[in-house]
Amino acid sequence: MPSFQAFFRRTAALLAIALLGACAQLPQNVDRPVSTALASPDGTALATLVQERRQADKARYESGFLLLGGPQAAYGSRLALIENAQKTLDLQYYAIHADASTGRLVRSLRTAAERGVRVRVLLDDFHSTGRDALVLGLAFIPNIEMRLFNPLAGSRDSTFSRLFNSIGDASRIQQRMHNKLFLADNVLGVAGGRNLGDAYFGNATTGNFIDVDVLAAGPIVQDLSRSFDSYWNNERAYPVQSLVTREELQEIREDAKKADQELADEAARLQASEGTPAQPGGEPPPDVPPTAAQRSRAWDEKALDLRTAQFVWAPAVMLADKPGKIAADSGPEAAKAPGLVVSRPDDKAAASRGAAALTAASTLAANGDTVVEGLLQLIGQARSDLLIISPYFVPGRDMTQAFAAARAKGVRIRVLTNSLASNDAPAAHVGYARHREELLKMGLELYELRSEQASFGTVFGGSSGGGSNATGESRAMLHSKVLVLDNRLLVVGSMNLDLRSQLQNTEIALLIRSDELSQLASAQIERGLRERTWHVELVNGSLIWRAPQGSGLKDTTTEPDTGAGLRLMLKLFGPLAPDQLL
Repeated sequence: MPSFQAFFRRTAALLAIALLGACAQLPQNVDRPVSTALASPDGTALATLVQERRQADKARYESGFLLLGGPQAAYGSRLALIENAQKTLDLQYYAIHADASTGRLVRSLRTAAERGVRVRVLLDDFHSTGRDALVLGLAFIPNIEMRLFNPLAGSRDSTFSRLFNSIGDASRIQQRMHNKLFLADNVLGVAGGRNLGDAYFGNATTGNFIDVDVLAAGPIVQDLSRSFDSYWNNERAYPVQSLVTREELQEIREDAKKADQELADEAARLQASEGTPAQPGGEPPPDVPPTAAQRSRAWDEKALDLRTAQFVWAPAVMLADKPGKIAADSGPEAAKAPGLVVSRPDDKAAASRGAAALTAASTLAANGDTVVEGLLQLIGQARSDLLIISPYFVPGRDMTQAFAAARAKGVRIRVLTNSLASNDAPAAHVGYARHREELLKMGLELYELRSEQASFGTVFGGSSGGGSNATGESRAMLHSKVLVLDNRLLVVGSMNLDLRSQLQNTEIALLIRSDELSQLASAQIERGLRERTWHVELVNGSLIWRAPQGSGLKDTTTEPDTGAGLRLMLKLFGPLAPDQLL
C-alpha cells in the first residue's frame, strides 16, 4: 500500500517547484569531447551472431526482436550484452540505483572496460543523490565515460536539497531525460521502460516494478545509437568530473557505509529482542547489500544465451524526442525546441506489405512534435482494437480527443494502469482519477493492477527467453509502457500516456510491425486483465471495482486495498496539483 511518506515526498517536490526561488549555478565552459557510436558493427562477434541467427531463421527482415518481460530475461540480456561486447557499450537511463542488482552490472562494465571496450553512460541527474550517487564512480574508471543530463546544481545529500538550490530554473528542472537504452557494438540493444536497480529486476524487498522491454538486433539498433549520440553530444550533458570530485564521492561512500552499519546495528537489536541470533560480525541486513536470498529469489546472475534467443524478424521504426525538448542553459538552443526523430524501415524490406504499412504509420507519427503526440497520431488509425499499458495515465485534451475519435469509429480501447494501491507515486493517481468517469462514459475499458498479485510480472515472461518474476511478498507496481494496435503493431518504449511524457520529459519508443509479436502480447495482456486486475465500471453513476477472476475477492465501491486516510489525503491535496505536473 502506498505510504504517506511517498505522498508527502512527491507533494513537497511539487510545492518546492511552485513556491521557492533560490538558484545555484552549474559550471560554465565545460569541455565535452564529441564521440559517436561504432561506425559499423561488421566484424564483431555480436554482428556475426545476429547475421547467423537471421540466416538460420531465413528471415525476410533485417531487424529482430525479443520481448523481455521477466526479470531474469531482462537482467540476463543486459549481462549478455556486456560480456559479449568487443568495441562499445552505450547506456542511457533515467535512473541507476546503487544496489544489489546494479552492483553485478557495474562490475561487469568495469571488466569490459579493462578488456578495451569503450563504455559511455548517460544518466539523467535527478536521482543521483545519496547512496545512488555511488554509481558516479564509473566516471573515474579508465575507458569509461559518464555524463549527467540536465543536472541540478547543489549538494548530492538529497534530491529535495538540490531542488531547493536550483529552483530558480524550475521550468527546466521538472523536465527529465526519461529515455532507456542499453546498446552493444551498435548491433544489439535493449529498449523499453526499465531503469537499473533491484525494484526493476524483481529483487527488492518492499516493492517490485512489473516492466517490459525488448531486445533488438540489426539495423534498428543503429537508429537507437544515433538517438543516443544526439543526447551524449548535447550541451545539456555534463561530464561527471565537471560536477563531482573524487573527494566528494569518497564522502558519499563513507556516508553510505555509515548508514549500512546503522541499519545492521538496528537489525541486530531487533533480532536480539526477538530472541534470534544477531548476524555474525554485525553484517548489514538483507535489504542493504547483495545477498544470496535476494539473488536466488529473482535471478541467477546468468547471461542470456544469445545463440538460442528466439528473435522475431520484423520491420520496425524508432520514435525519439530530440534533446532540445528540454531547454538548454544558454546559447542558441536556450529556448525549448521540441522535435521528433522518426526512423524508417530498412530499404531491403520496403517492398513488403508490412514494411509499407509501417512506413505509412511512421510518416503519420512524424506529424507530432513529440513521441506521445506521434503515438496519438497512430491511435487515430486504429481500426478495431487498442490495448494500452501506461502506469501513469493522465490524459490531457489531445489524448482525450484521440480516444473520442477512435471510439466514434467503433474501436475498442482497453487501458491498464496502476491502482492507487499499486502506484508508487500516489499523487500521480489523482490526475488519472479525476478523468476516470469521463473516460468510462466515453466507452473506454479501464483496468487497475491488483498490487498484491506479484506474479503478474510474468505477463510477457513466457516468451521472453527465461526466468520467472518471483517477487516474493513485496508489492507489485506497474511500470510497463506498451501499446498494441489492431493486433498488428506493437509499441514498447519509455513513455507514459500522460502530460509529463507528452510535454516535459524526453522519451523513446520502438514501433514493431509484427502480427506474431502483437498477438502474443495481446493474448498475455488479456489474461492479465482477467486474472490480475480490478476492472473499473460506472454503474448508475457510481464507480465499481470488479474483482479479478478467480481471486475470491469481492467487488468494491472504493479504491481497493487502500486506507481511508490516504484516500482522504489525495482528495484534499490532489486538486492543488495540475495534470501537467503529475
